[in-house]
Amino acid sequence: MTAPAIDVQELVKRFGGLVALDGVTFAAAQGEVLGIIGVNGAGKTTLMNCICGIYRPDAGAIRLGGQDVTGWAPHDIAHRGVGRTFQVPRVFRRMSLIDNLLVPVLQHKVPDRALIEAAEAMLERMRLIDLRHNFAEELSGGQQKLLEMARMLMPDPQVVMLDEPFAGVHPTLCRFMIEQIEAMTAAHKTVLLISHDLTSIYRLSNRVLALNQGRVIADGGVDAIRGNPDVIEAYLGS
Repeated sequence: MTAPAIDVQELVKRFGGLVALDGVTFAAAQGEVLGIIGVNGAGKTTLMNCICGIYRPDAGAIRLGGQDVTGWAPHDIAHRGVGRTFQVPRVFRRMSLIDNLLVPVLQHKVPDRALIEAAEAMLERMRLIDLRHNFAEELSGGQQKLLEMARMLMPDPQVVMLDEPFAGVHPTLCRFMIEQIEAMTAAHKTVLLISHDLTSIYRLSNRVLALNQGRVIADGGVDAIRGNPDVIEAYLGS
C-alpha cells in the first residue's frame, strides 16, 4: 500500500497555557486537495507552521511519504519536497523578481543560465515576466502573492501548502490563482489549502478538514462538510 503524501497523527502544539492544536489527525494522498477551514484562531496556520518546521510540535507525528519528519528544520522539510506560502506574502522586497525565484534553487547543480530560464518561464506562467527586473516591493499585494507562489514552485515541491491565497485579492486575480492551483493538482501535487473563501474551497477540494479550537470537528467530502452541524455551529453559533 502506498503511504499518504502527508500523514499527521495526534499533533499537539501549546503556547503556554493555550492549546493551539489538540490531537489533530489527518492524511492526504498524492494529488489530493485538502481544504482546511475554521474560524480565526481555530489552529489552521499553526498546523501549517508545524508541518513545515517553523514550530516544533509538543506531541504527535508528521510523516511525508511514510518518513517521519517531526521536528525537522524548515530547510530540511523544504528539501523533502514541501512548499509553503503565507497569508501575508514573505518576498525579498529589495530583490528583483528573478532573484526572488532563484533563491530556493541556488544549490541545484544546474548551470546558471538554465536556472534563469526556468525562473523566466515561471514568471511568464504567473504573468509577471514584464516586471522581472523590478524589486518585489514595487508589486501590488496580489502580485506579491503570485511571486511567492512562483518562488514556492521553483524547486517543484510535491506537497504544497497555501495559507489564505485569495485574501485581499481582486476577483480576476483570484480566478487566475484558482487556475494555478488546478494546474498543481493536474501535476499530481498534494495541496493543503487554507481559505475563508468557502466557495473556492468547495470548488477545489477533494476533501475538507474543519478545525475549531485546535481540534478536528469534521473531515469529509464537500457535501458532508456543508451540512455538518458541528461546522455550521462553529461558524454561525448555536
